[in-house]
Amino acid sequence: MSDTTELTEQERDADLSAEQLQQLVGLVEYDAEKDPFPVTGWDAIVFVVGNATQAARYYMSAWGMVLEAYSGPENGNRDHKAFVLRSGSIRFVIKGGVDPDSPLLDHQRRHGDGVVDISLEVPDVDRCIAQAKKAGATVVEEPHDISDEHGTVRLASIATYGETRHTIVDRSKYDGPYLPGYVARTSTFTKREGAPKRIFQALDHIVGNVEMGKMDEWVAFYNRVMGFVNMAEFIGDDIATDYSALMSKVVANGNHRVKFPLNEPAAGKKKSQIDEYLDFYRGPGAQHLALATNDILRTVDELRKEGVEFLATPDSYYEDPELRARIGEVRVPIEELKSRGILVDRDEDGYLLQIFTRPLGDRPTVFFELIERHGSLGFGKGNFKALFVALEREQDIRGNL
Repeated sequence: MSDTTELTEQERDADLSAEQLQQLVGLVEYDAEKDPFPVTGWDAIVFVVGNATQAARYYMSAWGMVLEAYSGPENGNRDHKAFVLRSGSIRFVIKGGVDPDSPLLDHQRRHGDGVVDISLEVPDVDRCIAQAKKAGATVVEEPHDISDEHGTVRLASIATYGETRHTIVDRSKYDGPYLPGYVARTSTFTKREGAPKRIFQALDHIVGNVEMGKMDEWVAFYNRVMGFVNMAEFIGDDIATDYSALMSKVVANGNHRVKFPLNEPAAGKKKSQIDEYLDFYRGPGAQHLALATNDILRTVDELRKEGVEFLATPDSYYEDPELRARIGEVRVPIEELKSRGILVDRDEDGYLLQIFTRPLGDRPTVFFELIERHGSLGFGKGNFKALFVALEREQDIRGNL
């Protein structure tokens, strides 16, 4: 019995069809009943930032997200403010400390703005935690219920790389705006005339950066603890330049809704982008989030209007005859991609279009990728060298290469 075509509540709320989701993030058939740690999909990505009030406004104005819920001093939360934002089927929770003694402020001081929790929706929290304990995972929060007038949510948390955690959530008996302790909230912000309904529709994958020699350990963690399968691995010349190198392996839950590429630095002549991240984030963490769109050209155009900056791709990338021969026909002329700096890659299943932002905050750590899939289940292997050269140019300008 496959659950591939069964949409999550968030996906239904976003008016996504199974066919749209299949194209957006590349789902595959799978039998949930045989999964020791069944994951329904993404629940929320929780960020800790230096100023949640302004960050939430940025995600609304530049990224087209919509405010749905809020927690803060006005409704009894004296520790921090939290803004729950939605775009399509994905939810961001932006948190910032209010109390000077809030642990969120300590986290932000050490790591800068970043992802603290990759929260996943599951059908059975207790089953998942029993499996996690059996497999040797560190349980940060035991299964427990939280309730309000909208019902009950059951949740628990396990530790993963660095200070990142996975909170697993069963919200099947809850119809509130997010979680107990949050109130429904809308914003007075008004989108400019002509702005699209949404910039991105879903979350494709989240990349984690870990220390040298730790990648296989975390791949094994996801295999053993959560039953994730190995999708791909990138080593050697695929993922190296003249100056720096890294290694990457990709794990995914059974239906590929949730995908985690895991990177570690490899020995090179100079400091890699992973080394730079680990230095400035002060340890392992989530490096970038890949946001799925069904029209990357318009998405990039709209984001540039709002001041979002992307990594520059040299013209020589588009003039390479090998690239042109390999990618064949795509839905837009190569000149359209060139004018926007969008990368293209093809594999045996189809092709994808992708582009990467510059770092979102002051530190050269977290950034976003935009991805538009057309059959491809890959991650742009053919673009790695071009991407890393672009990243190295930015590192050099910052004095960190």
